Amino acid sequence: MPFPTIHVVDVLDVIIVAFFIYQLYRLLRGTNVMRIFWAVLIIYLTWRLSVLLGMRLTGEILGGIMSIGLIALVIVFQPEIRKFLLMVGTKTQLTGDTVKKRFQFWRKDLDKHSGMNLDPYVQACLHMSQTKTGALIIFKRSNEVEELVATGERINAIASSALLETLFFKNSPLHDGAVIVHGNTVLAARCILPVTARTDIDPNLGLRHRSAIGVTEQLDVISVIVSEETGAISYAVGGEIHHDVSPAQLQRDLQTLLENV
Repeated sequence: MPFPTIHVVDVLDVIIVAFFIYQLYRLLRGTNVMRIFWAVLIIYLTWRLSVLLGMRLTGEILGGIMSIGLIALVIVFQPEIRKFLLMVGTKTQLTGDTVKKRFQFWRKDLDKHSGMNLDPYVQACLHMSQTKTGALIIFKRSNEVEELVATGERINAIASSALLETLFFKNSPLHDGAVIVHGNTVLAARCILPVTARTDIDPNLGLRHRSAIGVTEQLDVISVIVSEETGAISYAVGGEIHHDVSPAQLQRDLQTLLENV
């Protein structure tokens, strides 16, 4: 029996399928939808096996379920499909407006990030950590954050440690929610963020941490959190949270993450 010939297209085909399966797993892991995914996969494999073995009755029944199930899957997986498309759009950034902005304003964005002063943010986090003042700061990267800004109060002020600490002071009317920043500018305060639906994260994490993870699942941003209970500083990026970082480590990591936009 001759060994089958493998072409470059075959290798590319496997890589593309593996990429989509991996991204789908990343979106579904830790959620209840993962159980539905496994159930659908088992039904599909059983259907294909019944067709291969010539089991006509089983094949007809499972084939009908799969045909009707496609519509149901679109409804059930609608949030995950939306997140997947947002993720692909964030990674590629190939829309006409975005490409135009990349060519016209790439130097302006580069200068803004390269000239960014992280000291006010790190210093504010250090002071709020010492006083156990809860805080959530969202750093804009490649995605637009106008929808998030619209949920809160516009500030549009130069960032400073005193301003950030004042915004998160527990008696301040703006202390609830998140502060959105871009470069050296505080864009808005008291902003509402999407909450992650994952079930595999630490159950002791509160709404502030879950919101920090949730927004990074949908947008290319960085969330920095100061715990009100422990004073610990954490940050989230790409749906993953990094717990209990020191101010020095926070500054190094932010510098790296904001430069690699």
